This record gives sequence, C-alpha cells and structure tokens, in this order.
Amino acid sequence: MRAVGFNQPQPITSETSLLDLDLPEPEAKGRDLLVEIRAVSVNPVDTKVRRTAAVEPGQHRILGYDAAGVVKAVGPEVKLFKPGDEVYYAGAINRPGTNAELHLVDERIVGFKPKTLSFEEAAALPLTAITAYEALFHRMKVQDKVAGAWNAVLVIGGAGGVGSIAIQLLRELSDVTVIGTGSRPETMEWIRSFGAHHVLDHSKPMAKQLAEMAIGAPAFVFSTTHTETHLPDILELIAPQGRLSLIDDPKEPMDLRPFKSKALSIHWEMMFARPVWQTADMIEQHKLLNHVAELIDAKKLRSTLSETLGKINAENLKKAHAMIESNRTKGKIVLSGF
Repeated sequence: MRAVGFNQPQPITSETSLLDLDLPEPEAKGRDLLVEIRAVSVNPVDTKVRRTAAVEPGQHRILGYDAAGVVKAVGPEVKLFKPGDEVYYAGAINRPGTNAELHLVDERIVGFKPKTLSFEEAAALPLTAITAYEALFHRMKVQDKVAGAWNAVLVIGGAGGVGSIAIQLLRELSDVTVIGTGSRPETMEWIRSFGAHHVLDHSKPMAKQLAEMAIGAPAFVFSTTHTETHLPDILELIAPQGRLSLIDDPKEPMDLRPFKSKALSIHWEMMFARPVWQTADMIEQHKLLNHVAELIDAKKLRSTLSETLGKINAENLKKAHAMIESNRTKGKIVLSGF
C-alpha cells in the first residue's frame, strides 16, 4: 500500500523531510478496524513529531492524526462497526498514522462519519473536536459554574482548528458567553462566523480589552496556543476560582505559583491520553465523535475545513506542513485519497 512518512527528523524545507513509501497491507486483529483512507487533515502535532521524533535506523514513521474513510475489515473482537461503515477518527500517537491507503485503529476511538459531510469535510474534525470536547466538558467542566464569575469562556486562538470547533461546541452545548481571540481581520471574521459573542485581539493586552467591556472577569480560559506568552494576561483577567485549560506545549517553563492567590485550577488536555494509556473510559471518544456527528447532521455544527490541497502524497503534505508551521492558518487543511 502507498503511504507517506519520514526516516529522520528534518525541517520541512529538506527534500527528504517526507517520503512516499510502499508498505505491506496491515491486518486487523483484536478490536482494530482496517480503514480505507479517503481523506486526512494535518495538525500541528504532525509537524512537531516530524521535527523531533527519533526513528530507528532503516525504519520510518507514518504521520497523520485525522482521517475519514470506509471500514474494509474488522478484528475478531470488534463490536461497534462492520465492513462498509463510513467512519472518522484521530487515531493514536503511539501507532502508525493515517497518511496511508489503509490504517489500523481501535474501534473505541472511532465515530460514524457525519452523513451530511463529504470525507474531506469530515476529516477536518476528529482531533480538534475530541480536543475541544474533552477540554471543555470533561476536564474544565464549563457546565459547572464558578461562583461570582462572569459565566464566559475566553478561547485564545479562536481561528485555529481547535478554537473553531470549540466556539461552536460552547454555543450549542452550554449557556456560556463565548469570547474568541484573533490578531488579523480575516481571523477575527472567521471567529465571528462560528458564533463567538465577542472577539479580542490577542496581540494586545486582553485584560485591558475585557476591562473596557465592563462585564466582569470570565470564569474560564481555554488556551490553544502560545500559553506561556499569554500567561500574565490570563492571570490578570481570569476570575478568582476560575479554570484554565491548555493544549499546547509551552516553549519555556511556566511558573504556576501565581495561580495560588486566586485558587485557580489548571486542566491540561491531551486527546491521545485515553488511547495511549488504554484508559477504562477510552470509549468516551467513540461516544463524543458520534455526538458531534449528530450535531453536524442536525445543522448545529459545521466543518472547520478551510483548504484542500489535493491527493495524499509527500509533495502535498510538505505544503500542508509548511502552512501549519507559518502559524497563519485558520481552520483545517485537508488532503483527499491517493
């Protein structure tokens, strides 16, 4: 089968940073599905792994942590799916990725593809939907109000893949006020299009912008990017006993001692934690992906696909990685088929 991978960490500008490969067809065992990949999307985690992950000499690593496709075969212990089912999912970071014609994935982290979406539109959703859903409702629990605080969520990086779906989930599944942040006119308009009540410029002090609104201190902050840069601002603007959830990997150590004075709680979201550690509640990802699909088909959420770059191959994936690394994208970049 055809696949795209790498055999040593390199900058995306290197000619051999990503390679077209020909690999044996995998076999479904246990609770695995063998999925024929129809579309994938590219996430910041793809670029991070490509830049930093060590690979054994003579071996390769397949990236890709988002996919939509059709079940080709199932392992003997599979209970939830059958061949021919259309599915979407994000996979697991400790297994080969989705940039391949055929892919193995545990059924407990797979959802049925939204019926009203194309494979490309569906592939834009899983990793970001799982990340946002888990961070907001399983970790930070925005459904539990903070006494005396403005019942609002500040979504830092609202135009990114995670921010775009987080704003929609908050509008549909909670009663909070949603504040998104961007830094350019086009990203701010993108944030508004997904339903944010207010939009701030995160290239300027956000605490000052919120204070000028004279509504109050938000109970929740969901930081999707550059948390270490925004941390002083977050500490100033968040309400006492508020909750911060973050998903990025700060480039510098963060001093969390100032959080004590406001009794703030910190919730670090890692959407691969459940499949990597095979947690007892791993099937929650199957459930939440099905919930998101239901909301999509009911026209209550929409795909965050922003651009399609053509077929899945090394050349097109290099373009996608370069775009992600520019830190100027909005929504999701998708590739379709081989």
